[in-house]
Amino acid sequence: MDILIIIGLIIAGIILFLIEIFVIPGISFAGIGAFFCLIYANYFAFSNLGNTAGFITLAASAIACVASLIIFMKSKTLDKMALKKNITSTVDNKAEQSVKVGDEGIAFTRLALIGMADINGHHVEVRSIDGYIEEKTPIVVTRIDNGTILVEKIKQETTN
Repeated sequence: MDILIIIGLIIAGIILFLIEIFVIPGISFAGIGAFFCLIYANYFAFSNLGNTAGFITLAASAIACVASLIIFMKSKTLDKMALKKNITSTVDNKAEQSVKVGDEGIAFTRLALIGMADINGHHVEVRSIDGYIEEKTPIVVTRIDNGTILVEKIKQETTN
């Protein structure tokens, strides 16, 4: 009966150990449960069956943990659980591609550095290099950097 208790605790410890490593990473109930099952199985063997049986149980539980880890990693079980889908979709940026440096437009929303503007009939996201720009202010595209459209206010020439 004692041997069945030890074997049951070791099996429970190994199952919880594998759950801890592969399903619920981090320190959780499964990891703590695995630790206590394995420790108690070894303590039970030392206290009830003697030193020889205790050392055999200690070696068997260590070998069983390592062997189960290796077997589980080499099995195809992890391949079934792993995500293998690649994301191939892209963001629709046709409007941004039609904008060129020097194009003029109107700020559709206020540009508190970033906002929306109407340039060449397209609503695009822009970034202000002048700082804050009120909505409905005329703007001009000064540069396009890595898909980011940089704009500034159109400077009004004053005549004397």
